[in-house]
This record gives sequence, C-alpha cells and structure tokens, in this order.
Amino acid sequence: MTKMVWKRDEVESPCIQICVVHPTERICTGCYRTIDEITRWSKMDSSERAKIMQDLPDRKPRLAKRRGGRAARLTRD
Repeated sequence: MTKMVWKRDEVESPCIQICVVHPTERICTGCYRTIDEITRWSKMDSSERAKIMQDLPDRKPRLAKRRGGRAARLTRD
C-alpha cells in the first residue's frame, strides 16, 4: 500500500521562524512581511501571496541600513 500525502497547490509561506519586527520599518526581519501580511497569510488567495513573495526581495535592503558605526561615534563631540 502506498501512503499518499495530500498537498495543496498554493504559495508556501516565506517564514523562516525568526519572528522579530523591525521597530522602524515595521516588517519581520526573518521573512520581510508586514504584521498584516503575516496575520492574513492563511486567508489570502494564491495570487495575493505570489505578489507579496515577488515584493519581498525589494524589502530586504530596508533592514540593512548602516547608522554610522564606530566612525560616526568618533566624530561626535
């Protein structure tokens, strides 16, 4: 007997289980979705999910902004 696994044909979640919301950008630092997108994900249709997945790579640079680091601290009076 073959065990068949039922699988839905839908866009998978981008969640990587690092759920921390960036305080100013208001997106998850793990998957780059907004809180609203995360909350509604299970209720979205495939086209809405696909659109969000397409937008996620463009959000990543929003979290990589440098704030000056050591050089900025050394120039302050």
